[in-house]
Amino acid sequence: MSHPEFSVIITCYFEEKSIDEFYGRLSKSLEGLNRTYEIIFVNDGSTDGTWDRLQDIYKNDEHVTAILDFTRNFGQNRAMTAGFCEASGDAYIIMDSDLQLSPEELPNFIAEYDKGADVVVGYREERKDSLYRTLPSRIANVIMRRLSESDFRDFGCTYKLFRSAIVKGFGIGPFRPWTTVRAIAFSNRRVQIPVSHRQRKYGKSGYTFKKLFTYNMDNMVRCSQRPFQVLGGVFLAFALLLILRVLFMNFTPFSILRHVGNGLLLNVIMGCALVILGLLCVLGEYIIRIFTRSFQEPAYIIRTAYRKH
Repeated sequence: MSHPEFSVIITCYFEEKSIDEFYGRLSKSLEGLNRTYEIIFVNDGSTDGTWDRLQDIYKNDEHVTAILDFTRNFGQNRAMTAGFCEASGDAYIIMDSDLQLSPEELPNFIAEYDKGADVVVGYREERKDSLYRTLPSRIANVIMRRLSESDFRDFGCTYKLFRSAIVKGFGIGPFRPWTTVRAIAFSNRRVQIPVSHRQRKYGKSGYTFKKLFTYNMDNMVRCSQRPFQVLGGVFLAFALLLILRVLFMNFTPFSILRHVGNGLLLNVIMGCALVILGLLCVLGEYIIRIFTRSFQEPAYIIRTAYRKH
């Protein structure tokens, strides 16, 4: 097909039961736009019938220009990276295929793009996930807002649009995976829009606590020096509080109350210790990634790929 205006990248993980319904709704939504588009599916290591269904869809729709099958589950960021590498549109739209997000809301993203936005991010107004999912997400969003220097509410929502120039500017690929937080920080023409969120219709989420932690840590350490700046600032605040406490209790008329401040002193010391541990954790993540890149270990491996371009 000719150069499309939009590339829609769909990540799939054990979506055998939902993929047909999702694809039908997505196609209907895209056809109603009267704009040129292509669809790219990435099977992120599913071992059910997801890949078989994707092959059938690929054979019967000229708009599905590529389908990729990973050798195992590498995670959503890696799946998006692979999809971006196949895309040829002027703007890239990404979303999941689990039906928790509605394909019918895609025109809202394109409307913001038409107004000049480089980045359009959806946020889930009423999440239909358990506390196990939402609590870590809320904590992560606070951190990501600081790292990206934005006021975005929901970095975990996979419904996003990026102007292709933003994505291409990072030179992503198997040895340099995509990082959403960094991309958001590189544009001042960015907006967020509300999206509906539904209960998962089939199966259960593939995100475990370990995967959520890894995903958020990955975003943190790829924000260059920002994690160290944030944790360093917290450490300095604790250190200043500790110094003020010592001065207050030893060199003022209130020194007689020295024993009263012992609890505060202990809390400050524990706070400093926790921040130091956090710094060591982030530093360890940096070292691991430097070690991995020095051996040119790929972020993902594609077992099978079908392409029409």
